[in-house]
Amino acid sequence: MENRYRPRRTILSVPGSSAKMIEKAKTLCADEVFLDLEDAVAPGAKAEARARVATALTSSGWAGQLRGVRVNDWTTPWTHADVIEVVSAAGASLDIVVLPKVSDASHIHALDLLLSQLEATHGFPLGRIGIEAQIENAEGLTNIDAIAAAPRVQALVLGPADMAASLNMRTLEVGEQPQGYDVGDAHHYVLMRILVAARSRGILAIDGPFLKVRDVDGFRRIAGRSAALGYDGKWVLHPDQIEAGNEIFSPRQDAYDHAELILEAYEWHTSQAGGARGAVMLGDEMIDEASRKMALVIAGKGRAAGMERKGEPFQPPT
Repeated sequence: MENRYRPRRTILSVPGSSAKMIEKAKTLCADEVFLDLEDAVAPGAKAEARARVATALTSSGWAGQLRGVRVNDWTTPWTHADVIEVVSAAGASLDIVVLPKVSDASHIHALDLLLSQLEATHGFPLGRIGIEAQIENAEGLTNIDAIAAAPRVQALVLGPADMAASLNMRTLEVGEQPQGYDVGDAHHYVLMRILVAARSRGILAIDGPFLKVRDVDGFRRIAGRSAALGYDGKWVLHPDQIEAGNEIFSPRQDAYDHAELILEAYEWHTSQAGGARGAVMLGDEMIDEASRKMALVIAGKGRAAGMERKGEPFQPPT
């Protein structure tokens, strides 16, 4: 349960078949690293990749990242073996199972039952391994509230490429606006639907990958869009995207400082010493309970990211 509230500003996807890339990932400052057994591994290499992933998860050299594995989805013949082999060998070192192409809550319930059996069999803490559910098609988006409410789900993750294909979007560029769509944002409804479902259950919302890994400016533009909406983080595919992602999904320093100032000022003004007032002026800005709630969001993200306050603390009037 303690992992539910750790920041996931950047979630690095690493092919489970590449020992070299796995070793490199251990040294990177992504908040989470998951080793991929799905799209990044060819069908004939999946059995070998499972063993490599299990060994890597339990090996030394990790720098404190959340550790995960993306298994194959339930429509394939590989899911049960992915879960059983990796969890049996590395369950004590595994924080997250990423389940792709979740179109119904039953997919989560099936994984939860299998994980519970494995935890009981091997003596792992029951329920410690969380699930990140990838929403990648119209059916999954339709059923998203039930998916968000299913056991162990800690995050909903947009799968932008598969989602675009499911919706028959006329585009080959993941995350970009389809040519000819010149009013608004073609992806806004999908992003907001996932975000609202996540927030209604108190879980995280994660944006999917930006595939042009050398285009850091493009990554910043797309990531900035979902960060502004309130997303908690984004998948990254290359080390160059990690620094940008960690910055974008952390508050700006001035916003973090101001949020902490609002919290301090509001706490004092609502106290008996401050006059027990519910709406007061802070400089030229009125603050009230709604202001406190908004400030808690920004301050919470900053604290989770390890930010240090640089602004002056609140000084009660004399």
